[in-house]
Amino acid sequence: MRLRGIAIVPAVMLLAACATPRIPTVEPAAGVTLAPDYFAGARPEAGLEDAWWHGFGDPELDRLVDAALTRNPSLDAARQRLAAARAIVVAEESDFLPTIDGEVAGDSVFDDRGSFTDGAGASLGGVWRIDTNGRLSAERAAAIAAADGAAQFVADRRRLLAAAVASQYIELQRTAARLQLLEESSDLQRQTLRIVTLRFEAGLSSNLDVRRARADVARTEAQRGLLLLARARAANALAVLVGETPSGVPEAEADTQIPNFARGPAIGVPADVLRRRPDLLLAEASIAEAAANVGVERADLLPALALPGLVTLGDGSVDGLFSQAIASLSAVLGVPLIDGGRRRAEVRAAESFLAAELADYRQTLLSVLAEVETALTAISAAKDRTGEFQNAVTESEAAFEQSNALYREGLASLFDVLDVQRQLISSRESLIDGNADLAQAYVDLFTAVGGEVEREPGRTADPA
Repeated sequence: MRLRGIAIVPAVMLLAACATPRIPTVEPAAGVTLAPDYFAGARPEAGLEDAWWHGFGDPELDRLVDAALTRNPSLDAARQRLAAARAIVVAEESDFLPTIDGEVAGDSVFDDRGSFTDGAGASLGGVWRIDTNGRLSAERAAAIAAADGAAQFVADRRRLLAAAVASQYIELQRTAARLQLLEESSDLQRQTLRIVTLRFEAGLSSNLDVRRARADVARTEAQRGLLLLARARAANALAVLVGETPSGVPEAEADTQIPNFARGPAIGVPADVLRRRPDLLLAEASIAEAAANVGVERADLLPALALPGLVTLGDGSVDGLFSQAIASLSAVLGVPLIDGGRRRAEVRAAESFLAAELADYRQTLLSVLAEVETALTAISAAKDRTGEFQNAVTESEAAFEQSNALYREGLASLFDVLDVQRQLISSRESLIDGNADLAQAYVDLFTAVGGEVEREPGRTADPA
């Protein structure tokens, strides 16, 4: 057995030890000034060390969110892409090891006298790419960053999925409360219609009053179709989110209440969103991947070293397949010379793409901070509005009772009664919508701050 080229191995190993990745170091949030706290004054009551939606204290909402986080098809697709990205990391790690392929060949040769000769041969060939220019390290870093980004994408899908379920559930409860109010309002207006009809039959009021009362009943009933449509949309959207087949409009339960938020996790300060918002962490991973790609392109400016080897067995005959073995090991050094400026242009392109990713990250960060400030302001505004709506309902109820009494005594016109009745119905509708807006404002806040959703395996630091 003969072996050639062993003397080059120590020198190659020395070159490999000197290899350093040429990946630029960047600070994503550099240039963005973060305030020590949010400017809006409203703060939800803290103290809940759990998923934020548990702060509503609604078991059905908890069940729906858990079902969505388990069965949502889009989330499952994101998980599969994460598995693929992690597999690519393993593939990139394998590039640091030699690749070896084997080949076995056999043939039969017939001569002109009808006899034949069997032949056989076997060989092992391989190559070992040495990371002298840092390209392999940069490719591995890019794959790790991509897998990290895939993990953050899964976390972000969970964040948005929980928010979407909560929003649709709030809408489902709002429409149920509005349908319940519609029944109550219709009953109230029918009572008024009966009184007016009796007065008309007794000659105490005109037919015009009867028509006005009927028109109000019809106007209220006309809202039923729109409410059922809104309820169907919310119910069907919820079914899709939890991975179920839509099944029509569910019946509204009696005494339906809009979810009332009690307390939740601490929202933290602006600097906390850098580690709590998965979309920011995803953007950060994209920056790391872009930086690694700069390293890949820079590596192409340097020589690349590979160690190809070949082991050949036999002398060409079947009997002599293992009679001898010839092994060779060589070194191939690829040196970039003339390419018309292509490699340097690719480096500039990668650097510009990295700069674009940094700009996108900072824009996303500013938008996130704006989302939090807006959500805090929305909570404060919704609280004020619901308080005023409650006052309006109280006053409208008293005014309606008073107007009814005056009408029976002939001291008020039907127009006054119907006007006060409309105000009462409108105030009750506004109170329901205000409570729903307040609940949605809390959903928006914890979605904006990256409220804790139980995360799946996150950063891909170890490819194994």
